Amino acid sequence: MHIHFLDPYRPVDSPLHRLDARVKLVLALGFILAVALAPVGRWPAYILFLALALSAAVLSRLGAGFAARRALLALPFALAALPLAFSTPGAPLAEVHVGMWSLRVTGAGVERLASIVLKSWLSVQAGTLLAATTPFPDLLMAMRAIYIPRLPVAIFGLMWRYLFVLADEALRLTRARDARSGSLDGAARSSVLWRARVTGHMAGNLFLRGYERSERIYHAMLARGYDGEIRTLPVPPLRRRDGLILGAGLTLFVLLLILL
Repeated sequence: MHIHFLDPYRPVDSPLHRLDARVKLVLALGFILAVALAPVGRWPAYILFLALALSAAVLSRLGAGFAARRALLALPFALAALPLAFSTPGAPLAEVHVGMWSLRVTGAGVERLASIVLKSWLSVQAGTLLAATTPFPDLLMAMRAIYIPRLPVAIFGLMWRYLFVLADEALRLTRARDARSGSLDGAARSSVLWRARVTGHMAGNLFLRGYERSERIYHAMLARGYDGEIRTLPVPPLRRRDGLILGAGLTLFVLLLILL
C-alpha cells in the first residue's frame, strides 16, 4: 500500500513548481524572517505579506486557500502566547475574574497577541507552499547548496525516510490485527477496554519493529558507503531568470520592512 498521505508534495505543472528548489527555499526562509522581523501591530505590512502568500498559492495552481487552510493548524500552538494579552502593560480594555484573581486585558497585549498569531499563520503558509511545490529530495539538495551543515540535512533526510518506515510498520500491524479480529455481536473483545488493550500492545510492537527495521536500514546504508552525505548529480548553476526572481523577492522583503 502506498503511503501517499504522508507526502505533502502535490505534483502540479505550475510556475512555482518549475522554479529552482534553491530559489524557493531561500525565498521561503526570507519571507519567514521578514514576517518575524516586522514590528508588532504593523498591519499594512501584514496585509502585504498575506497578499504575497496568496499570490504564491495562486501561482502554484493549488488554489488560493490551499496554504491558508492548512496553516490554520498552527493557530492552537500560537495561542501559547495568550498570557501576553494579560501581562503586557497598557490601557485596560476589559477585566476577567478567575476565582480569586482578576486579570486585565490590555490593548497593547491584544495587539501583540494578534501579531504573533498572524505571523505564525503567515510563516506556516510559506512552509506549506514550499513543501507542496518541491519534492523532498530537491529540498535536501537545496539545503546543501546554500551551505546548511551536513549533519542537520542528514537528520532531516533520515527523519523523513524513517517516518515512512514507521507508517509502513503501522499498516502491517493494522492488517495483522484485522486478519485476527473477526467481530462478533455482543462479544467482550469488541469493547472499548479490549480495543484500548490491543492498541497499547500495537504501540509497543510498533516501537520495537520500527526500531529494529531502522537499524537494518542504517546498516544496509553503511554497507553501501553511506557517510552522512547523500550523493547526487552535480547541482546545475542557477538560470538567469531564477537569479532575477531571487533578487527581486529578497529586495521586496527588505523594502516592506523599511518602508512600512
